[in-house]
Amino acid sequence: MKKLYGKRCYVQSVGVKNDMEIDGFAVTVCAEIGVEVSRHRSRSFDEMEQWGDDLSSFDLVLALSPASQRRALDLTQFFHLDVEYWPILDPTGMGDNREARLALYRQARDQIHDRLVARFGPASDDLAE
Repeated sequence: MKKLYGKRCYVQSVGVKNDMEIDGFAVTVCAEIGVEVSRHRSRSFDEMEQWGDDLSSFDLVLALSPASQRRALDLTQFFHLDVEYWPILDPTGMGDNREARLALYRQARDQIHDRLVARFGPASDDLAE
């Protein structure tokens, strides 16, 4: 999202639970398209709020798993948030070998990219590759 749209929007990445370390396969396939995520750390909705992000200042939650959709919908009873569920492949633990796993991670990455462009339009001119 940040690579495509830069400062056109404020984005935070949040998960249902805090896994702390980002998956190495995700780092690899994101680096292939120029997105640096090796220092990224996931945090939960609760941690986001504890660390000072006011959930009421967000307009939209893009849920990529049924669990995150349920959690985001739970939050709508306290905050006015639109929630969209995007059923993206979860490649975690899939694939018989490294190349098969990378192919699945690329598929998930590309699904997210395509959904972003379909939902929010082409990349900002000043950020386009």
